[in-house]
Amino acid sequence: MKVICDREKLLHTFQTAASVAPSRSPKPILQNVKMEATGDGVTILATDLEIGIRMELTGFEVEAPGPVVLPIGRFGSILRECTDEKLQIDSDGSRTRVSSRSSEFHLPTENPDEFPEIESFREEKYHKLAARFFRELVRRTTFATENESGRYALGGVLIELTANQILGVGTDGRRLARQQGPAEAVNGHESRENTIIPARAMLLLEKAIADNDEDIWITARENNVLVRSQRTTVFTRLVEGRFPKWRDVFPRTDQMTAIEMTVGPMYAAVRQAAIVTSENHRGVDFTFADGKVCMAAHGAEYGEARVELPIAYDGAEIGVTLDPRFIIDFLRVLDAERTFTWYVRGAGTPVVASTDDGYSYVIMPLARD
Repeated sequence: MKVICDREKLLHTFQTAASVAPSRSPKPILQNVKMEATGDGVTILATDLEIGIRMELTGFEVEAPGPVVLPIGRFGSILRECTDEKLQIDSDGSRTRVSSRSSEFHLPTENPDEFPEIESFREEKYHKLAARFFRELVRRTTFATENESGRYALGGVLIELTANQILGVGTDGRRLARQQGPAEAVNGHESRENTIIPARAMLLLEKAIADNDEDIWITARENNVLVRSQRTTVFTRLVEGRFPKWRDVFPRTDQMTAIEMTVGPMYAAVRQAAIVTSENHRGVDFTFADGKVCMAAHGAEYGEARVELPIAYDGAEIGVTLDPRFIIDFLRVLDAERTFTWYVRGAGTPVVASTDDGYSYVIMPLARD
């Protein structure tokens, strides 16, 4: 195998693939990234047997096709530290030589035939949707998941695929994020019940889907999911267990007071109010009245805070206590200029925030002192 690579281009792809490989494993071969060179280009592969990734690269000079297994630590360091534009990689199956205009390295390598096969996308039934929207769905739902709960399958995002829509839901039992949007079913594809993609796989997808990718294809099977973009395929096993019946607890906003707000000013105000909170005193009291929202926090260790923000609301006073971390998480994934609707009813009732592009976020209230 012999190939001449663009170092910067290979570095980004290698780092993404390397994030899949386990740092420790009873199978040492998994602690490597496999490169396959063909006449059409180069494919980078990595897996921990739960998640696998295939990333295709073009524009490389393949002088001799073939596979090579590259150690994540050493080869990754070469890519980062070398300053030359081009790298030449050639391997005879037992040792690998990596050279550039000003440096040369010889690395031991393992047998490429021992590296597990990583499935490619050959499905005839799938959903097609905009890559940019899917990345938005990942960003807006994954942060709300929970990896420590054993009662429900909260360590991933529930994906529901219907004839013309995709819906993603993430929750940890204290807050819930839901994003829905358009998706096209091809050949009658639809998701199975409890299609829960692990949070780690969702974050990998956000990283692996390129900015210039137009569409992605996703197919849900009984125990796993395949997602394909123009140059990347990700395989992941599903989270086992039951997802909560989230529709049963989602509040009806038609019985709540709606207040229009802007992300940027609210984000800054909540961050200020949260300064004096602590592990023992998490809550911030939100009071809506007289054309403003007043945020008051009391921390025995760190003092008190009071922050006011003008809003378009002059109705009866409404008060609710919330964990500011959950509000900050919601506002952080939105553009500062975007407006959203804040639905409130009072203490003891969940708060709902929603945007006009299919995104809704529910926060459970805290008890007021």
